[in-house]
Amino acid sequence: MSADESSAAGELEPGSIPHEVMQEQLRSLLRTEAGWAVRFRDPSQEARRLFSELFGTFFLVLVAAGAPTVSAFGAGQIGRAAAVTAPGLMVLAIILFMGKVSGAHLNPVVSIAFALRKDFPWRRVPGYILVQAIGAILAGYFLYGMFGKVGMLGATLPGKGVGDFQAFLMETVLTLGLVSTILGTSSKAQNVGTMSAVGVGSYIALAGLWASPITGASMNPVRSLGPAVALGNFSHIWVYFAGPLLGALLAVVVAIILRGPGGLDLDAQLAAQGKID
Repeated sequence: MSADESSAAGELEPGSIPHEVMQEQLRSLLRTEAGWAVRFRDPSQEARRLFSELFGTFFLVLVAAGAPTVSAFGAGQIGRAAAVTAPGLMVLAIILFMGKVSGAHLNPVVSIAFALRKDFPWRRVPGYILVQAIGAILAGYFLYGMFGKVGMLGATLPGKGVGDFQAFLMETVLTLGLVSTILGTSSKAQNVGTMSAVGVGSYIALAGLWASPITGASMNPVRSLGPAVALGNFSHIWVYFAGPLLGALLAVVVAIILRGPGGLDLDAQLAAQGKID
């Protein structure tokens, strides 16, 4: 065999394929339905993702509902600014330490929004929502077991003089901003990596600082569900289900206007479902 033939044969060997080419081939595979199927059917990875969502949502609701509960318990007064900043900081920490495992949705409407953008498989959405709800309910019962039914266990309720429809509109607008922030910071056009945690956490704190007296600034159905289940009180709960869902749907429309249809952005797909593969 001549030197030229030997060289040509060597180019066909797997080890000789340039790293950049292999990476692009992998990206192409992951964009296909076959790629999604392989990732979805790996039970060890999916179990990890589900546990990650349960664990993260537990801590989010524990902090968000825990601040008003501890304050009402009398162990020490926690100001409103601290109470609404704590969940934002908790979300920031969760995204940093487990965002690459599950995407750190921590919120059913975020999972739905990612799926609508075609960055997250619809068949994975029910499992995410289920474990998010379980994590939130566990947090509610943990607070109940620790402190009893004090401070309404940090339940989100419309403020004094605020009607249900007003609260619904407020939750819609707040969630529109939150999900727009999440979808925007995870897109290829504006992907900021781990700095997205700062953007999302900051938005949650900011929304709470100005809007918590109106609705509690939930923006998350399971954040409101956890304390409600522990209390056995579901008054006004429709506000905190319908408002965030509508807000997330509007955020997807805004994302389409700003960046076009989703489903072809690998950065967004990896941000939505994690990178543990």
